[in-house]
Amino acid sequence: MKPAGDPFAEGIELFNRRAFFECHEVLEDLWRPMRGPRRLFLQGIIHLAVGFYHHQQANPPGAERQLRKGLKKLAGYLPEFDGVNTARLYREALVCLEAIVSGHAPEQFPEIHSSSFV
Repeated sequence: MKPAGDPFAEGIELFNRRAFFECHEVLEDLWRPMRGPRRLFLQGIIHLAVGFYHHQQANPPGAERQLRKGLKKLAGYLPEFDGVNTARLYREALVCLEAIVSGHAPEQFPEIHSSSFV
């Protein structure tokens, strides 16, 4: 169960429900004032959410660009950061990117798996 009033948990829940635009909005509000390593980590997740939103809107170039940015940022946080299984997220997002680049729809979107809450 996610802690009440936890914007990070809310953002992950939105991501996992495929509400990528809303996820980006929630996490961006958390990200803006943040400093330190968690800022870049959140920015990576935000880029992934925006990339998947672009895919939902039939914008492959925008999806590819944002997914590449997100993967580049997440690469520094493998295999786990802040309770998130970043290695799994990275692998699954990379599979999606490869599908989009080859002109196909991803079979499924990744989910963010976190040990911080269930």
